[in-house]
Amino acid sequence: MNMITQWAPHWGAGGFSPIFPAFWGLFWIAVVALVVTARRRGWWGPRRTPATAGPSPTASAEQILAERYARGEMSDDEYFERMSVLRGGSS
Repeated sequence: MNMITQWAPHWGAGGFSPIFPAFWGLFWIAVVALVVTARRRGWWGPRRTPATAGPSPTASAEQILAERYARGEMSDDEYFERMSVLRGGSS
């Protein structure tokens, strides 16, 4: 009696089950599905944000003020006063 039939007699002389490749195929499909699901839900890797999420209105207003200040359209005092108002401080 050879080693394979001694430990796995139900597999036959070849030691190979015809169902075995199907189980491996299902295993790898499950692994890929798990990784794809984990990536989409943000469990693993970077969390994806919705495409509709844009910059906040305050950030864009601060950028506009900075551009106007850089072009010389407003003084230092005026720029800092408006930035303070945007950030929630008093004028």
